[in-house]
Amino acid sequence: MIYFLHEFTESFSWLRVFRYITVRTFGAAATSFLVCVVLGPWVIAKLRRLKLEQVLRKEEAAPLYDLHEGKEGTPTMGGLIIIGGIGISTVLWARPDNAFVWLALGTLFFMGSIGFLDDWLKIVRQDTKGLRARHKLVLQLAWSLVAVAVMAAVPDTRMHMTELMVPFLKDPVVGDLGIVLTFLFIALVLIGSSNAVNLTDGLDGLAIGCTSSVAMAYMVLAYVAGHAVLADYLLVPHISGSGELAVLCGSMLGAALGFLWFNCHPAQVFMGDTGSLALGGTIGMIAILIKQELLLVIVGGVFVIEALSVIIQVVSFRLRGKRVFAMAPLHHHFELKQWSETQVTIRFWIISIIFALLGVLSLKMR
Repeated sequence: MIYFLHEFTESFSWLRVFRYITVRTFGAAATSFLVCVVLGPWVIAKLRRLKLEQVLRKEEAAPLYDLHEGKEGTPTMGGLIIIGGIGISTVLWARPDNAFVWLALGTLFFMGSIGFLDDWLKIVRQDTKGLRARHKLVLQLAWSLVAVAVMAAVPDTRMHMTELMVPFLKDPVVGDLGIVLTFLFIALVLIGSSNAVNLTDGLDGLAIGCTSSVAMAYMVLAYVAGHAVLADYLLVPHISGSGELAVLCGSMLGAALGFLWFNCHPAQVFMGDTGSLALGGTIGMIAILIKQELLLVIVGGVFVIEALSVIIQVVSFRLRGKRVFAMAPLHHHFELKQWSETQVTIRFWIISIIFALLGVLSLKMR
């Protein structure tokens, strides 16, 4: 909406600044931060009155419950604050005629809806299992199909969607995956990224802090992808119009910092699956739209490591009858190794920042 203020430059010349993505990206970050900080207390109070509180694992994870017993009763579904901040800010600052932005926002809202249903079932049933995995998978696959259909219908995405780009290489490794493999690849990225963030969300401030560094990295990557001169210079795919995704990434960064205001230890609210699935899915969608899907393995390194720790734990136990880690995901392993919650969180943040910087650095290594 604010973008169109530049049309009044004849009367107010300074309004031309709203044409620039950089200005609107910083404006979006500030707006989403303020929205989250201002609305946060009201939403948290509402969640508390409705008794939408975190359900903890007890019998099946007794050592962990002993560490986290004090968290019981903390409001959950705080992802509503994040989604609200991102949605309001992006609609205000991004171009309303940009298909990339609407597809990414659609992913945010749809994945957030899946997470909301999951959180709701956990609370109603007083069970940590919530929505069954196969039902969640079907819903995520359905959105992947919608995403592929939309991308195929938009000229700016259609010409690149079937290409497979690999970090550090300037040309596609595969020029045409075909529609079936393209769908499977996009589904893998969306489902993998959403669930990886979900697995990381286990300590106060952990997932949201790591999300902020990933959002900042993709803010740079999206801006470069949408800038013809920079994309040509850095030998990355130029996706016309994708620069507007930098505005959405700015909104995500601001919302992450705004939510961290309440989610830092000791947390006043948890994002729940409402937030983690929404954020993970949106990050995955942005990576897909700017053809930097595989780079997400580096930029979101902490999320990848957390997901891998679960896979390794399950496979090892089933094949060998032994566990590799004291508990998975990995952050719980370090908790049981006597690291304090704050130590685990801040050290993972540091690693996440390093991974994000490495991802941005890859722009010069082609």
